[in-house]
Amino acid sequence: MTNFILLDAAAGGAGGFSSILMIVALFVIFYFFMIRPQQKRQKEIKKFRESLDKGSKIVTAGGIYGTIKEVRDTYFIVEVSNNVSIRVDKGSVYPSAEDANQAAAQNGEQK
Repeated sequence: MTNFILLDAAAGGAGGFSSILMIVALFVIFYFFMIRPQQKRQKEIKKFRESLDKGSKIVTAGGIYGTIKEVRDTYFIVEVSNNVSIRVDKGSVYPSAEDANQAAAQNGEQK
């Protein structure tokens, strides 16, 4: 009877180890397929925003197209029409579709 209890405990211990191993494997898969690509995308967007300068064409998160007229610490002054300028937070700026198409054409990736 004591042998049966020891064998049962040993089998349960192996099952617990495999469960922990499975959880760790799921976390690793989740990291490489979800978290890491998102971090890379965020770094690219941050690098883009830091590289913006006067004259760059942009699109705001609200869908407003314009050209950067002035760069400040936390925001841009964007000209949206002749003599019409707005102040836009740096966090809500994306490259314009025209710039994206030009970059793709330069890289030979135009659709």
